[in-house]
Amino acid sequence: MPDYRINSVFAGLGTTVFEVMSRLARTHDAINLGQGFPDGAGPDDVRRAAAEALLDGWNQYPPMLGIPELRQAVADHDERFHGMTVDWETEVMVSSGATEAIAASLLALLEPGDEVIVFQPAYDAYVPMIRRAGGIPRFVDLMPPDWRFDPDQLRAAVSGRTRAILLNTPHNPTASVFDQEALSVVAEVVEATGAVAICDEVYEHIVFDGRPHVPLMTLPGMRDRCLRIGSAGKTFSLTGWKVGYVVGAPALIAAVAKAHQFLVFTTPPNLQRAVAFGLSKDGSYFDSLVAEMEAKRDLFVEGLTECGLKVLPCTGTYFAVIDIGDEDDVDYCRRLVTDVGVAAIPLSAFFGERPWRHGVRFCFAKADAVLEAAIERLSRAA
Repeated sequence: MPDYRINSVFAGLGTTVFEVMSRLARTHDAINLGQGFPDGAGPDDVRRAAAEALLDGWNQYPPMLGIPELRQAVADHDERFHGMTVDWETEVMVSSGATEAIAASLLALLEPGDEVIVFQPAYDAYVPMIRRAGGIPRFVDLMPPDWRFDPDQLRAAVSGRTRAILLNTPHNPTASVFDQEALSVVAEVVEATGAVAICDEVYEHIVFDGRPHVPLMTLPGMRDRCLRIGSAGKTFSLTGWKVGYVVGAPALIAAVAKAHQFLVFTTPPNLQRAVAFGLSKDGSYFDSLVAEMEAKRDLFVEGLTECGLKVLPCTGTYFAVIDIGDEDDVDYCRRLVTDVGVAAIPLSAFFGERPWRHGVRFCFAKADAVLEAAIERLSRAA
């Protein structure tokens, strides 16, 4: 076997816990609530728009920044829901999913040795992407049960090398939503450092109990210091499409586009047209999405509570986290899938350092019958 030289960032990564748990779920015929995607088909009219655009539309390279129809729809969406005035020609770029948008943003902003502040636990792609771009992650802890951070720890994480803050709200994996007070502290740090906030807001339309989603970009002084990232995969429950979009000041979008053009260049035009159609739907669709996911949250959280499990506050996304006390979360999840027949994800997998090893994440974006079956198995185990 040749001794291949592999990039150290990726060579040091093992098989993800998501794949480990999914394999165990298949082996033990378990209900898989680990992987974070809905099990529905997505809106019929949006899928039909994609099929029609595939058969009747343009299937060669679309514009690198995205088709005008979708970029206009993103700008209109942000004005309608967030009161933002966005120039679709200079301030919007379409990406092949939100993860690609984050990668392009990091590649565009970072030089080797630059630092990026990351709130942890964090979506597991952030840290490898930062390191592969030559950056150094600096971690700020979100503390259970409410997943708030210490403003002094955030300020202490800042240095002369701070180039970006990676902010995810509504937050995966904790199912929390940054409130106005927390966002104001982040804005203060962004303004003081001259950093750019990369705002992963893919769950912007899945916020519960009447709470608003407030983009950091709408706070005073933040309009030109943020890259705001959205996802059709989350908004329309079509995660396999991998259509994302970025909004930012013209100079920032121009820089991100230069990285984007050498990553994927562009995104399937029929999917872009369908997402443009979806974003233009009236408010009833977005209201129904929240209502559906909130009902699933209530069903699942109530069931977990009746099983005697300690569920932490869940105010957004389609995840729920339980506090398992003193037991190690990896051991707990292995036992859960092999002995109980329910797969979940240990929260420690989302930490870059100082992991909290006593939390477990479930995805409840599943059919009610699936959630009820999982609750029944957990109840028997309890």
